[in-house]
Amino acid sequence: MSRSFGDSTACRVGVNAIPEIKVFDLTVEDRILVIASDGVWEFLENNQVANIVFPYFAQRNAEGAGEALVRAAYKRWKKEGESVVDDITCIIVFLDVKN
Repeated sequence: MSRSFGDSTACRVGVNAIPEIKVFDLTVEDRILVIASDGVWEFLENNQVANIVFPYFAQRNAEGAGEALVRAAYKRWKKEGESVVDDITCIIVFLDVKN
């Protein structure tokens, strides 16, 4: 897991500062890019995230999409009985890919 710089405690359990990098070729069908921490992906499936975010695409409201996604992830954390909710971060990018 890549996570933090200079965390000498976490490195003992496998956390490191080496990023995981993936490259994707975007097409004109790609509309939304969601970059989110595991606090989102642990409790929401890809299709759930898409259903939450897509309505905001028509409004061109990426900030609203991010707020809705964080709110949904938070509700799922609480529903699962988690006492500490500490890792919900996301970036929403609306794409306008042209060939």
